[in-house]
Amino acid sequence: MEKFEQLLYQLHLSYLQARKNKRNTHNQLAFELNQEKNLHALATVIYERKYTPKPCIAFIIDKPVMREIFAADFIDRVIHHFIYRCIYPIIDSKLIHDTYSCRVGKGTLFGIHRAKGYMHSCSQDFTKETYFLKLDIEAYFMNMHHDILFEKVDAMLPQNKKSFLGISRATLIYLIRQTIFNHVAENCRIKGNKSDWLGLPPSKSLFNYPNNTGLPIGNLTSQVFGNVYMNDFDYFVKKEMKIKYYGRYVDDMLFVHNDKSFLENIIPQLSNFLLSNLKLKVHPNKIVLNSIEEGIPFLGQIIKPHCSYIGNRTKNNFYQAIQEINKIMAVVPEFSWQQLCDIRAIINSYLGYMQHANSYNLRKAMLGKLINRFYNFYFVERNFNKVIINEDFWQWHFSPNYRFTN
Repeated sequence: MEKFEQLLYQLHLSYLQARKNKRNTHNQLAFELNQEKNLHALATVIYERKYTPKPCIAFIIDKPVMREIFAADFIDRVIHHFIYRCIYPIIDSKLIHDTYSCRVGKGTLFGIHRAKGYMHSCSQDFTKETYFLKLDIEAYFMNMHHDILFEKVDAMLPQNKKSFLGISRATLIYLIRQTIFNHVAENCRIKGNKSDWLGLPPSKSLFNYPNNTGLPIGNLTSQVFGNVYMNDFDYFVKKEMKIKYYGRYVDDMLFVHNDKSFLENIIPQLSNFLLSNLKLKVHPNKIVLNSIEEGIPFLGQIIKPHCSYIGNRTKNNFYQAIQEINKIMAVVPEFSWQQLCDIRAIINSYLGYMQHANSYNLRKAMLGKLINRFYNFYFVERNFNKVIINEDFWQWHFSPNYRFTN
C-alpha cells in the first residue's frame, strides 16, 4: 500500500484541479475553510477503506436540451479528479484516434475537422459518390451496466503496474469501484420540485432504471468512462469490419463510405454487437443515411462538401440566450463588473464556436437582435467574432473610483 503522505499529496493536487471551475460555490468554500483537515480526513477514510460517495443533488436543466443532472458533492469531485489523473494517460493511449470526447487536444471542433477530412478523402475530392451513416445510442449514460463498465476499466489498467502516481493499484481500483457502483438516484437530494421532471422522457431519468445501470451525466469520471465503455465497439468497427472512415463523440457515431447499400447493411451487425456485448440499443429514430451532398449533421454543425453551417439547436439556444440578456438589460439599472463579464462570456462562447462554420451573416443577424442599451456596455469586433466590454462607459457611469489594470 502507498504511504499515507503520498495519498494526501495526490489528493491535494486533485483538490486544486477540482476547485478550478467551482470557485466560490458553497461546497467548495466550506471545504477550503478547513482544507488541510478535510483532505486529511478524506485520505484517512480512503486509507481505511471507509470512503463512500456523499448524496448528490438532482435537478433539471433545459439547455442545450432538457436533461437530468446529479451534481456530486465537492469531496467526491476531488475523488473524480484523483481517479482521472491516475488513469487518463493509460486510458487515452488505448482509445482509437477517432474518439473525440473528453480528450486532451480533441473535442467537438476536432471531430468536425475529421468529418470534413472523411468527406474529402472518401469522395476523392468529391469526384465519387459518397454517403454517411449516423447512429446514436438510446439513453447511453442511463444504460451503461456497472459490472460491464468496471470490468472494462479494470482490464485497461495494466495488472502488473503497481503504482499510479504513487498510488497502489488496489487503492485506485477501490475508488473506481465506489464511484461506478454508486447508486446516485437512491442517494440524492432533489433541488427544486419533482414537477421539474414533467416533460422529461422516462428513458432520460436514472430514477427509472435499476441500481446496476446508469452513470450521472456531467461527472468527469462519467465522461472518461463513456469512452471506455464503447472502446471494444470502436476496435470492432476499425479492425474487424475494417471501416476506415469512422468517428465517435460519446455515443454520436459517424460512418462514411462510397457504397450506400454497404452502410445500410452494416446497421444490423453493429446493433447486434452493441446489444450482445454492451447491452446497448441503437436509437431507432436517430438513424440517418444520406448523401454527403445533403450535409452531415455532426456535433452541432451541418457539414457539406464545401462549407458548413450551424445546426438549428445551437442557433435556437443562442437566440434564447440573447432574449434573456435583453430582458436583463431592459430592467437592471446598474451592472457590476462581474455581471458584464458573465454576459460577455455567454455571447463569446457562442461566437467562438460559430466562427468555425460559415456563419458570418448569422452572427451579424444574432448580434443585431440585442437591444440598444447593450451597445452602451459593449463593442462588437468588425467581423462579429467577439464582444468587448466598454470599460470607459462602465467606469464613468457605475464605478468612478474603479481603476483598471492590464
